[in-house]
Amino acid sequence: MCLQYCPAQRLRFPCTSSVMAASAQHCYFTSSAVQVHPVPMLKKAQATRALQFFKVSQNPIKLPSLKEVCDQGSLKEAFQSLGSLLKLQNSSLKLSLDGAYSPVLELCANKKALSEGQQVHAHMIKSCDLYDSVFLSTKLVFMYGKCCSLLNAEKVFGRMCHRTIFTWNAMIGAYASNGKPLKALELYRDMRVLEVPLDSCTFPCILKACVALNNVCSGTEIHGVAIKYGYNKVTFVDNSLASMYASCNDLDGARKLFDGMKEKEDIVSWNSIISAYSANGQSVEALELFREMQRMCLTPNTYTFVAALQACEDSFSDKLGMEIHAAVMKSGHCLDIYVANSLLAMYLRCGKTDEAAIIFNDLDAKDIVSWNTMLSGFAQNGLYNETLQLFYDMQSTDEKPDLVSLINILAASGRLGYLLSGMEVHAYAIKNGFDSDLQLGNTLIDMYARCGCVNFMGHAFEKMPNIDFISWTTIIAGYAQNNCHTRALELCRKVQAVGLDVDAMMVESILLACGALKCVSLVKEIHGYTMRRGLFDLVLQNAVVNVYGECGYIEYANRMFELIESKDVVSWTSMISCNVHSGLANEALELCHLMKETNVEPDSIALVSILSAVAGLSALKKGKEIHGFLLRKGFILEGSLGSSLVDMYARSGTLENAYKVYNCIRNKSLILWTTMINAYGMHGNGKAAIDLFKKMEGERIVPDHITFLALLYGCSHSGLIDEGKRIYEIMRSEYQLLPWAEHSACMVDLLSRANRLEEAYHFVNGMQSEPTAEVWCALLGACRVHSNKELGEIAAKKILELGTENPGNYVLVSNMFAASRRWKDVEEVRMRMKGIGLKKNPGCSWIEIGNKVHIFTARDKSHPQSNEIYQKLAQMTEKLEREVDYVAQTKYVLHNVEEEEKVQMLYGHSERLAIAYGLLKPPEGTPIRITKNLRVCGDCHHFIKLVSKVFRQVLVVRDANRFHHFEDGICSCGDFW
Repeated sequence: MCLQYCPAQRLRFPCTSSVMAASAQHCYFTSSAVQVHPVPMLKKAQATRALQFFKVSQNPIKLPSLKEVCDQGSLKEAFQSLGSLLKLQNSSLKLSLDGAYSPVLELCANKKALSEGQQVHAHMIKSCDLYDSVFLSTKLVFMYGKCCSLLNAEKVFGRMCHRTIFTWNAMIGAYASNGKPLKALELYRDMRVLEVPLDSCTFPCILKACVALNNVCSGTEIHGVAIKYGYNKVTFVDNSLASMYASCNDLDGARKLFDGMKEKEDIVSWNSIISAYSANGQSVEALELFREMQRMCLTPNTYTFVAALQACEDSFSDKLGMEIHAAVMKSGHCLDIYVANSLLAMYLRCGKTDEAAIIFNDLDAKDIVSWNTMLSGFAQNGLYNETLQLFYDMQSTDEKPDLVSLINILAASGRLGYLLSGMEVHAYAIKNGFDSDLQLGNTLIDMYARCGCVNFMGHAFEKMPNIDFISWTTIIAGYAQNNCHTRALELCRKVQAVGLDVDAMMVESILLACGALKCVSLVKEIHGYTMRRGLFDLVLQNAVVNVYGECGYIEYANRMFELIESKDVVSWTSMISCNVHSGLANEALELCHLMKETNVEPDSIALVSILSAVAGLSALKKGKEIHGFLLRKGFILEGSLGSSLVDMYARSGTLENAYKVYNCIRNKSLILWTTMINAYGMHGNGKAAIDLFKKMEGERIVPDHITFLALLYGCSHSGLIDEGKRIYEIMRSEYQLLPWAEHSACMVDLLSRANRLEEAYHFVNGMQSEPTAEVWCALLGACRVHSNKELGEIAAKKILELGTENPGNYVLVSNMFAASRRWKDVEEVRMRMKGIGLKKNPGCSWIEIGNKVHIFTARDKSHPQSNEIYQKLAQMTEKLEREVDYVAQTKYVLHNVEEEEKVQMLYGHSERLAIAYGLLKPPEGTPIRITKNLRVCGDCHHFIKLVSKVFRQVLVVRDANRFHHFEDGICSCGDFW
């Protein structure tokens, strides 16, 4: 039979125990007989009889050349050398076949070269009586076990007439290393029944099987056997026992074993216990052991450094991680790829991406683990663009992306919203057979969800061959986050139908869908479900608070908030947000004060909500306090935080401060540009808004619907009709953005304010979609101002036909009827409102004085200084009547009452009470700032202009439409609001 080298493609499999290799090497010999010497402690141990192998001369040929060739690792050369040696059988020289085949079988085992090992096996069968050789048969069992061919290993083992302890160890090791731990334990039991004497190498193999089964009871029993026969004094047995206890989550057992060792100079023992603590998340203990080892002047090896670096798991251990790095460089292990990869992982876990990049770039031989570590680290540190760039760099090398690489790139693409990039990775995964992987499938669903591609997300979910609970949770969250709320609830029912229990994370997504649907009955149902199932942790409690607030049930939200025992920053943020969204800005600021008293510091998300509350109240002083807090605490004014601060200053009446904050932010997002454009618009500076828009286009920032809405709003309140029409056309033609109803309402408002009512009506009739109530309201408001009763009648009729949940729309219709003294129609509208449960929002104004916001309603007398306020208001009115001939314009009072009562009603408007309170102690050199929730009426607008002139006081008033800056009898709106 001719022995030839036949290379074959092989898959990579996990390495088996190195101890098993040592066990097989123990039975290597060149003598003609084998003798097993019993260990004195074994009571049952007896000498195995000598077995006669192939007869060889008393002076067998030595084979250093073949051993050296095998040590070099070349299968081809090893086969050629073996073939040459086997030819000597025909010569006068006698050859030890054990010595000839043994090194080649070991090489096949190490290379996991199954095909080549089978060739050697076949040649051995033809050349000699193989099954009389315990030694070679054991080598074959070992080789097949290493090559993951359990069937062949079992066949060889089963045909053996005689077996040594090395044979049993080889077979047990084969089972343990190839995912058959139960069979390993069964074979061990058979061995004990047959009273086969154990040796020290038996224990690592069988303990590995115990670890695979997480069977600490069997491990403890084997520990007892080791003690009984004295093998617990063998260092590597002790190390295997410690590893078993640690892997089975019995760290106390592992530590007792380690502490009981008399001699602790074996580095493997230290590696085992350090790795055990590190793997179980007890980093402090792991690092303390590492330091203790250093104090004993033991020299760490690669495994020591890897274990110690794994223990440096967060930013608090970065200093110690750097110390270990220094020790690595000093010891010369920095060139070891395993240590280098551990260093990369350590720095990335600690958030030190620059240091990791330096190490990575200095690596000459990067493996796939190096690339994946960097990709994962960049993604986990939010450096998604860098993740994609690194992936492109990886593609220019010989290293091909694996499953881990693809998962990281999909995650980065999803976070960036790069749909095309994610789809390219998806195509690559399909082409290379990765698409059937469960984790990759879940990441694909998440990527498509984050990119807003719901159809592809659903398709990816349906194509998954296997679906786990994470798959269901991800798809439900994807639908909930992409406004497919009904679909999310349908899938939740499917989850329950297939018998899976809904967990806290899935409940959170379902609550998100319920909040968006404003389905409070379903929220209550889910609330009860979570309490019954014991899922009601802090995260869900916060979510329930939030969703009750979104549904407008602020009292329920308050009750839930009060029931939370250990409130965290999310709890406070949820409740503050609920109040802000419900228009209770003052209550939101009170909560902010309470949060401060409980020593809970707000994070960036909480501060965004607090700034929103401040902006709603125009509480400039409070806003400046928060700005100072941001600077003191080192918050970076970017993203939503920067935009919220700009908006706060703008809505508090200080456009200059808003622009200063905007200007100091380096990385300006689209939201920030839009916020500043809107700030100019609400202050009536439409031209500045348009200039800023042009500058934004110059920076290649692509505007969205909200940007154009802010622009049109600014044009409307600045009377820039031609500019507004041009911007509307740019939105449709250049940017291909279909107008929303809000854009159309702005265009109608723009034309109507300029008394171009017929053109506005023509625009409404030419809309592609059905005009909404807001569009008709814009037309109706202008018709009342410009006394166009015919068009006003049409608009009012349309509003009533469409119906609306906004009480302001009905009030506008009612006011139009009242202006024409159609009191019967007014009463009908009011009765209609009452019938559907709507109430008119009462007019109120507020002013910030000291550190408090004071709120006033019409003819309000609840303020502690009410008498002083009304006296001051009477003095002001009398002075205006005397010095500038002020006369109340009762046409703005739309009630069917006597003229004298109309005058009194005007005198009691909330903004006048707030101004009177502000003038009790007028601020020196600063404006009085008033905010009103409704539009300022024409008479109050005239009244405030006169106050600014006669009392020489700058007043800044923000109403529902815009800002009015009053100074020396002139308003910034030019009487156009």
